[in-house]
Amino acid sequence: MPLDWNDLRFVLETVRQGGISGAARALRVNHATVARRITAAEAAMGTRLFDRHASGYRPTEAGLEAARSAEQMEAASHDLGRRIGAKDQALSGSLTITAPQLLFERALAPILRQFADLYPAIELKVLAANRELNLSRMEADVAFRISDTPGDTLVGRRVTAQNATVYVGRDQAARLRDDPALPLDWVRFAHWPGPPEVIKQNWPNRRVRMTVDDMYAAIAAVRENIGATRMPCFLGDPDPLMERLPNVPLLPYRSLWVLAHPDLAKSAKVSAFTDFAAREFAALRPLFEGAAA
Repeated sequence: MPLDWNDLRFVLETVRQGGISGAARALRVNHATVARRITAAEAAMGTRLFDRHASGYRPTEAGLEAARSAEQMEAASHDLGRRIGAKDQALSGSLTITAPQLLFERALAPILRQFADLYPAIELKVLAANRELNLSRMEADVAFRISDTPGDTLVGRRVTAQNATVYVGRDQAARLRDDPALPLDWVRFAHWPGPPEVIKQNWPNRRVRMTVDDMYAAIAAVRENIGATRMPCFLGDPDPLMERLPNVPLLPYRSLWVLAHPDLAKSAKVSAFTDFAAREFAALRPLFEGAAA
């Protein structure tokens, strides 16, 4: 039986994701399909690529070697795709953009609508994802990243600096004004070390009322007056159900970048979009920097 090179994709993702469950999610197929394609690859190569254990699939040395070869083929395929895409100077066809979910909801969606009106022949595909997609693997053409160090493998520009501050629900703010001796109820982020130093100094009498791992949850908690928390100004300032906690200065926050892979940065679609987005976000700088409140 000849080897079907597509079967190696299933071998690669099973190694990469640490098992067939992760591979099935990455490839958007079911577990049975992954297992069947791995078995087909093993039959074609005449060797076992994975040991089957109760805890899952574990790659053999042959499986690791097959995955390395598959990764090289994948990289060559993506490299070819990017180089061909770079030659595309038509302002038409598909353009895939990835951005954090809240950025898309609060600021990016209107910009995309304007761009779509200007370039109706370009089909926009949006991947609203908080995880960083891999542009080298062509998971997206353009990425918006919130970072101080976006890395040196992509090219682009910082479209705006950002600031944050501490926000509190309207009812909680009123209670604090009526009785400043009340403890400050706080919403803690599970992956952040704790409140800013100014909060520790100005509100030593505080208590954690909730711990969250997501900004959507933090926003909901502040709106419901569960507690105060830190968030970027572009999220807090326009929200009618919250206000800034008094006596808290603007706090530096990570910048917003628009980025593309170097191979695609000068293609017509990518260049048109990144230039347009940079101009539009420049007009929104007061919102992101906290100067629009």
